[in-house]
Amino acid sequence: QAGMRLLLALCLGLVALAAASQSPLQRRVVKEVLDYFHGRSNVHFIFKEQAVEGAVEREDPSGTFVQLRVSLVQTACNKRAPRRQNCRVLEKGRKPTCLACYKFDSGDVPKVLDKYHNCGPSHHLAVKEIKHRDEAECRAVEEAGRAGDALYLPGMYAFSKGLPA
Repeated sequence: QAGMRLLLALCLGLVALAAASQSPLQRRVVKEVLDYFHGRSNVHFIFKEQAVEGAVEREDPSGTFVQLRVSLVQTACNKRAPRRQNCRVLEKGRKPTCLACYKFDSGDVPKVLDKYHNCGPSHHLAVKEIKHRDEAECRAVEEAGRAGDALYLPGMYAFSKGLPA
């Protein structure tokens, strides 16, 4: 019995640790991803963040690049509902994954220089063509704001074709 309790405490500790180990910029990207996802017209329910994987954070003189994948899980709450606390997770609900790449400038309150999102079923994001496109888009985002990029215009890479989730 005591062994089980210890195991549970360990698991809960790991979940808390995962959130704590995310940098402020990573937390910000997760929040932005949720806002972006909920802003889509075909999304009618509230989704919660289930896991954040593959977080990359790289700094260079032009700012900080953050890339991560957020696994979302559907709740029983409607997006239009005023109360968004204690939303029950739907076991059979959709579980989309969002890839997000952000480039922040190096200001005290970092501003977004460029960003790219792609959300869909995780098997969909694993398709080779989509993966290649995501990688190319993220490389372009990371280049944002680098000196000598006279050709770079904000928004040049900001288009992203949303695929139906």
